[in-house]
Amino acid sequence: MLDRRRFMMLAAGAAGFALLPGFARGQTGLTVEEVLSDPTAPVRGNPDGDVTLVEYFDYQCPACKGSHAEVMRAVETDGKVRLVMKDWPIFGEASVYASHLVLAAVPTGGYAHAQEALLNTKGALSRQAVETTLEKAELDVETLRNAYRERKGEIDALIMRNSHQAEAFGFPGTPAFVAETTLYPGVMDEKALLEAFAKARG
Repeated sequence: MLDRRRFMMLAAGAAGFALLPGFARGQTGLTVEEVLSDPTAPVRGNPDGDVTLVEYFDYQCPACKGSHAEVMRAVETDGKVRLVMKDWPIFGEASVYASHLVLAAVPTGGYAHAQEALLNTKGALSRQAVETTLEKAELDVETLRNAYRERKGEIDALIMRNSHQAEAFGFPGTPAFVAETTLYPGVMDEKALLEAFAKARG
């Protein structure tokens, strides 16, 4: 049987579900700061934006790949959105490997380039496909592997936090979004995202 929070989230669907005060006071065990301002999570868009959009995603998720261009277009069109990318690798070992290598690129400034390369692939990934894709994007896979080993604890802990948050919210899968204090489980197109930004400011 679904609990009341889970039922309400699923019923809300792509229209969004406003987070209750319990979000910050223990209903989910999470705080707004933990979700929106994790210092380890990579940020795209405008880092000084007045609205924060969080996306939980997987590099093998067809819906994530299919909607990625619209997400980035909405963020760029608005111009004042801070986009926090949260790896939630639920499609298997290749997804975890992809997350490890791309997150390892953050300190060198290569994160966005590596992420774009993998989110623009077609179909399922293997470890070899992940490496080949990154190499074609002129990224050194061995350097990324070494960078991951150096930051393994930090990166693994980040992915665990992301997974814990997504599960605490009851998200059924990827993609899933949080715009400030509103949950949006499922795919969002550019129009829906722009409306979500306006709602967050309202």
